[in-house]
Amino acid sequence: QVDGRVKHFFSIYKKMVNQGKSIDQIYDLFAVRIYVDTVKDCYAALGIIHEMYKPLPGRFKDYIATPKENMYQSLHTTLIGHSGIPFEIQIRTYDMHKTAEYGIAAHWKYKEAADGMTPDMQEEEKLAWLRQILEWQQDMSDNEEFLQSLKADLNLFSDQVYCFTPTGDVKTLPADSTPIDFAYAVHSAVGNRMIGAKVNGKLVPIDYKMQNGDRVEIITSQNSKGPSRDWLNIVRSTQARSKINQWFKHELREDNIVRGKESFAEYCRSHGINVKKISKQEYMDEVMQKYGFKDWDAVYAAIGHGGLKEGQVINRMVELYDRDHAAKVTDEDILNELDEKTRQSIKRKRNGGIVVRGVHDVSVRFSKCCSPLPGDEIVGFVTRGNGISIHRTDCRNIMSMTDSDRNRLIEAEWDKSSGSASNDEKYTAELSIYANNRSGLLVDVSREITDSGIDIMGMNTRISKQGVATITISFEIHNTEELKTITGKLRSIPSVIDIERTVGG
Repeated sequence: QVDGRVKHFFSIYKKMVNQGKSIDQIYDLFAVRIYVDTVKDCYAALGIIHEMYKPLPGRFKDYIATPKENMYQSLHTTLIGHSGIPFEIQIRTYDMHKTAEYGIAAHWKYKEAADGMTPDMQEEEKLAWLRQILEWQQDMSDNEEFLQSLKADLNLFSDQVYCFTPTGDVKTLPADSTPIDFAYAVHSAVGNRMIGAKVNGKLVPIDYKMQNGDRVEIITSQNSKGPSRDWLNIVRSTQARSKINQWFKHELREDNIVRGKESFAEYCRSHGINVKKISKQEYMDEVMQKYGFKDWDAVYAAIGHGGLKEGQVINRMVELYDRDHAAKVTDEDILNELDEKTRQSIKRKRNGGIVVRGVHDVSVRFSKCCSPLPGDEIVGFVTRGNGISIHRTDCRNIMSMTDSDRNRLIEAEWDKSSGSASNDEKYTAELSIYANNRSGLLVDVSREITDSGIDIMGMNTRISKQGVATITISFEIHNTEELKTITGKLRSIPSVIDIERTVGG
């Protein structure tokens, strides 16, 4: 069977832009596809065609002998037609065409339905890529990291290099791959013990960029201390990156456990949390179930290598403890168990670092509608039976009050004595970020905040019909100066239009 097609104008334009070529350098404006029954027929048809037309040098690709990573197979050749215009021919079997058009999973399903049998060894090889994806997913604890890595790997299918082991086996790698990528393509043990590489018989640096046809020999040593974290900045393949990360998680587990224990204890000390009281087995079991760990050392290890924040774990344990002891423990009970420094901190926090004119021994709380911070001008509102709520003076709820409610407003200010508004105390802030929606926007926003050492408390997103994303995000900071700094960083994110602070209403 033979069919043909003419490349669409838009496809021509995209190829010119993406590859930086002129229209004279596009050789597949016209293409012919030939379908045959067997692989042998593919090469026979190629020989006949090359006798009829002059092939263009350097434009022949044998994807049958060296399939792409997604198992695409065909022979591609560019010929000079009788009128002098180049055109492309693709030659493939009918089975190869099903794989190319519908994917390897659909091809496997077709094969199974045809003979009622499970896939044979050849079909198993065609599914190896899918199994590799599952392996990557298991190695990566972060779903976003897995998604970005998979997208990057898919984008590289059109730009690959084919290299050979000393025994002649072919390894397909992304363009610009290094000997490190090659080593992990052979086996994770080879990559972990690698100390150098030879390409075509010559020693090369580990950041050497592989070329098509390179013959690569990986030099290993039993005395190797394992991969370096710097390798993560060099490798190109998802497989190598995931295996290196996996090595650090498993081989350095003891170090990560120690580091995690220290971080856990330090967080509790800095936040005045009693470790013994929250470390009940039932609380630990619930945390392990939530995050999918089998033992508590695995939790410490995850904290140690950065896969889990100690605050996430501890705050959950505190919530569970507070739930069980809500009516049993008073502030004074806790104060009696703390040292003098922590005791003063807790006393300040009970009043929120706020001075209310003419009022003493009254419960003071911060309103959630406008989330005041040290540095804001504030005012108190005497509620009916719920103490005094503190608002920013520009809060919409304050600005829109009736005259009768305004009579309940009282003066309030931040307590500057005894270091009440100290750097140890954090307050909740909320921002609304408006941006043109794009892939990776939420990742960029959350990364900018967490990289600044700030804990995110909540996030909500909605997209308008015009494609404008509104991201409402709350987090804990110390004062308005810190808020100004993080707002400036968020404004520098590409596609961000404007940022507003929540003012109630």
